[in-house]
Amino acid sequence: MNFEEITKETLYIALEIINSNPTYNVFEKGNAKRVHADMEEVFLKPITTSVFIKLDDTYIGVMDYLLENPKDQCPWLGLLMIHADYQGFGFGTQAYSLFESEMRERSLGCIRIGVIEENVKAKNFWESLGFLYIKTGLSENGKEIFVYEKKLPEGS
Repeated sequence: MNFEEITKETLYIALEIINSNPTYNVFEKGNAKRVHADMEEVFLKPITTSVFIKLDDTYIGVMDYLLENPKDQCPWLGLLMIHADYQGFGFGTQAYSLFESEMRERSLGCIRIGVIEENVKAKNFWESLGFLYIKTGLSENGKEIFVYEKKLPEGS
């Protein structure tokens, strides 16, 4: 498994992955289908890093993260999504593990995430990976989110 940068030319692949998860899209934007312009807004921001999750030559997911949120100086994983066809095989856990390893190499002390209140499946996933609820906040689009944090052990 490896990561590959999302570019303007590969946004159509990200759109296909995102639209394979209509329930998430409804939680996030109130609509089951997203459009190309949404992908530019999510994945081409200069402040975040946006990558595909690849298994050999197959694009199986997307990830978007911020190494230092200016609001709290913490790294934030904004999105980790596996294409619906590849869910249930442990790829999300593997992708997160690889991401966490990279964050440890950067000597970061924690990772934060925001989970939309209604997204029970995501909440359970992140808790299974050791994330702990720390507070309730608001997302960029005004949705209530549960903020979770995972402390990263030093020297791992």
